[in-house]
Amino acid sequence: MAIYDLIIRNGNIVTSDEIIQGDIAISKGKIKEISRGTNLNAKALREINAEGQHILPGLIDTHVHFNEPGRTEWEGVETGSRSLAAGGVTTYFDMPLNSTPPTINKENLELKRACTEEKSIVNFRFWGGLVPENIEDIKELHENGVIGFKAFMSPSGIADFNHVDDITIFKGMNEIASIGSLLAVHAESTIICDQLAEEKQRQNSTSAKDFVDSRPIISEIEAVRRIISYAEATGCKLHVVHASSRKVVEIINEAKQKGLDITVETCPHYLSLTLKDLEEKGGVAKCCPPLRDDQEVDQLWEAIANGEIDVIASDHSPAPADMKTVVDGDYFVAWGGISGAQSTLNIMLTEGHFNRQLSLERIVELTSTNPAKLFGLYPQKGVISVNSDADLVMVDLNESFELKKEDLFYRHKHSPYIGKEFKGKVTTTIVNGQVVFENGNITSVEKVEK
Repeated sequence: MAIYDLIIRNGNIVTSDEIIQGDIAISKGKIKEISRGTNLNAKALREINAEGQHILPGLIDTHVHFNEPGRTEWEGVETGSRSLAAGGVTTYFDMPLNSTPPTINKENLELKRACTEEKSIVNFRFWGGLVPENIEDIKELHENGVIGFKAFMSPSGIADFNHVDDITIFKGMNEIASIGSLLAVHAESTIICDQLAEEKQRQNSTSAKDFVDSRPIISEIEAVRRIISYAEATGCKLHVVHASSRKVVEIINEAKQKGLDITVETCPHYLSLTLKDLEEKGGVAKCCPPLRDDQEVDQLWEAIANGEIDVIASDHSPAPADMKTVVDGDYFVAWGGISGAQSTLNIMLTEGHFNRQLSLERIVELTSTNPAKLFGLYPQKGVISVNSDADLVMVDLNESFELKKEDLFYRHKHSPYIGKEFKGKVTTTIVNGQVVFENGNITSVEKVEK
């Protein structure tokens, strides 16, 4: 009789294709055996009874800002990776900006890798940056393992991570295409946003609505149309991050239908928060692109149901509370970034599955399987199958809870989701066969390798 490291028994196993009842046997970080409807005739060093719970592939959060090295006073790998584990995320991709120095060359990449290997309790990958000064570094970054490249078409807000002009982005896309990688873009029009913001501030119009009006959906549309034309000319694979409106998604899907290799991400905050939340919660709900209205939220969910969106990612972009504070009603000054990495699955379950009847299989596709396929991690990750990595999250769909400040593992315990009632609770997170989160607590684990 086989003896495994861990057996999870009697769970409802969810993949992007189906839900089955059965057992999962794990050894040396891999799934070794899966039963369908019958108990495995095997023993293990530990068994978990998952009766009544659902087992999903661990989430792959392709968009987080952990700011290390150099800005750990904002967030760090230790607290950030723990918050991800508490939310059922087993792999994340750390963005190249916000850390000091930014990940724009091999030397800076190795600095980030060293501190991440030391502190992360979940799996990780890194984005490289595309900035005006580093086109010659792109190939070396790719050879040293970056998952792709990130560029800002408008100012990033970070002094040492410059946004790209049209010539830089075109040349960069040519280089990225030549090495078979992809470019992720923050797509907002600098001209539109800057001119509208200047006019608002000149008139002392600095309310939440004024800020949102200064970054309209047409700004995203203009930038996306422009970058699509460059992708068509260069053959560069393109990934548009944090689309805030279905109107943006529709343009991307038109390009897909023409044969372009392009994908689109949206975020939990665009699926659950609105301008009203920004007005009521203040700077903790400020982000760029900004929150929209109820109609835009509903239309994004329609796009998800219709298969128009490829990936859901948190865009966790934390900052200290004083940077998120709106002073004298001026929403233009507060830092723009949502702290939400711990709540992605909760939002998808509550707002998607329970409130809008989105299937669990579709949630798995958006949060795990599609990211794994898009970034070359499938079938090692993003699926529950024999020989795949034992990266799993267990969820009790019958349990509800109110998110409280003390539940958060972030360095700064603020989030626009505090006080929100969620249905469906993460009970256990398993990374490479190790239980890293269980019953509300981080367990004692070894740091994981890439």
